[in-house]
Amino acid sequence: MSINKTYAVFGLGRYGLSVAKELVNNGAEVIAVDLNENIVNTVSTELPFCKCADTTDVEVLKRLGISNVDIVIVAMAGNIESSVMTVMQCKELGVPTVIAKCSNEMHYKILNKVGADKVVFPEKDSGIRMAKNLLSAGLVDVIELSNEVSMIELNIKKEWIGRNLFELNFREKYLLNVIAIKENGKININIDPKAPLNDNMKLIVVGNINKIKKIS
Repeated sequence: MSINKTYAVFGLGRYGLSVAKELVNNGAEVIAVDLNENIVNTVSTELPFCKCADTTDVEVLKRLGISNVDIVIVAMAGNIESSVMTVMQCKELGVPTVIAKCSNEMHYKILNKVGADKVVFPEKDSGIRMAKNLLSAGLVDVIELSNEVSMIELNIKKEWIGRNLFELNFREKYLLNVIAIKENGKININIDPKAPLNDNMKLIVVGNINKIKKIS
């Protein structure tokens, strides 16, 4: 799990708060910010570092130390201008990854244009799911099938390149079932366990969530 990375969540509505809480509950260091003082006061007991601030102000971002944060989640889709300005300021301050929530297709296009590394639609991407993906290093996507079992897309590790599933003894070693291989946007369910893996592939696997965390 990527708890060694530092995060900032701007906008503590339902989506932003769920992201921030999931990250904090998994031991991650999170700077949580909202412009509404009442919201900040309400959630401050659940989020250790929670501030009332205007994230469109570059001087405020500097005081918060945003240039030292690994991933910023801009979750204030209700105010398009503020979300766009915040994304721009964060990228100019050198934040490696800025993920922004959008409200519609036009907002999506604008956020992409101004440098957001990923733009999410809240109706398609739950805050908890977003946090789980961030915390799972190497995991492209996570779909919870139950409280204990998940299906994921898993990036090919460097040490797997050129080797095959049979050689890696994948199922016995990791206790995960590979149900398909995704390559160039196409999913192949007819897996050849002796075919070499390459870095353009992703393994689609099903298994216990704790086993998934271990492999990452």
